[in-house]
Amino acid sequence: MLILGAILLLLGLILKVSILWTIGIILLVVGAALFVMGSLGRPVAGRRHYW
Repeated sequence: MLILGAILLLLGLILKVSILWTIGIILLVVGAALFVMGSLGRPVAGRRHYW
């Protein structure tokens, strides 16, 4: 999710498409939150690790 968010963020910046920029930021934030929760050992969506 982090990689997809970064790709969409870059595409939105290069192509000047604001919806890609917005979706990329949202995916980066959600992916970072899931990554942090998973790395702290907290179960995410019933799974011990999220990746």
